[in-house]
Amino acid sequence: MADGYRVYTDLAGWWPLISPPGEYADEAAYLAGVFGAAGIPVRDVLDLGSGGGGVAVHLKDRLALTLVDLSDEMLAVSRQLNPECEHIRGDMRSIRLGRTFDAVLVHDAIDYMTTEDDLRQVIETAFVHCRPGGLAAFVPDHVADAFQPVSGGGGGGSDATGRQASFTEWTWDPDPGDDWIQAEYEFVLRDADASVRVVRETHRLGAFSRATWLRLLSGAGFGAVSAEMAPLGMRGSLFVASRPAADAPAQ
Repeated sequence: MADGYRVYTDLAGWWPLISPPGEYADEAAYLAGVFGAAGIPVRDVLDLGSGGGGVAVHLKDRLALTLVDLSDEMLAVSRQLNPECEHIRGDMRSIRLGRTFDAVLVHDAIDYMTTEDDLRQVIETAFVHCRPGGLAAFVPDHVADAFQPVSGGGGGGSDATGRQASFTEWTWDPDPGDDWIQAEYEFVLRDADASVRVVRETHRLGAFSRATWLRLLSGAGFGAVSAEMAPLGMRGSLFVASRPAADAPAQ
């Protein structure tokens, strides 16, 4: 799971420099538009796999956000950035809060679901927390049908102490016959004293077909489902599923 990778545990304090919050502004604006088109007014939103809170920081002025993540360290980063939001440690596959929300957001943390059963459990979690008439939005970085190897980099953020961080990545598919791909990362961390560390990690990420996504969303009980490539400036795909306003009675 994602909390086993160093970038989300002992290196989490570097996250705002590796992935600066400002880089999420356009994506958050687009997602706000998705929520605005829901069948019911969207105010309360559950964010599963909220990470360092980079999306939340751009949504919290218009939405009441409950942020869930598996990593204590990433939650600490998000609390610094989003002290107004409720933060809860939990596994997106199994957490049950006993309440529902107008919408559920599952951002790119969904990539760490590498089996169909994992993905099914997350979709079920989203469904049980989604109010009738509400929606769930899933934003995976990779979908098998459209997967292409990725190479590049990013980061480059700095803070008041003089720390800087950047990364390069190479994402490829060792076996197109399964549901996961591999991402190789190299993080360059320059500390305030100008010392530099280079940390390399290999992450396993899910890449499921569009048909698998649609089948699992329908199987969980969602009604209308749309699937599209993310707009320019957003990486990956977007699946938006609505929970029926009145669930069908049991037979």
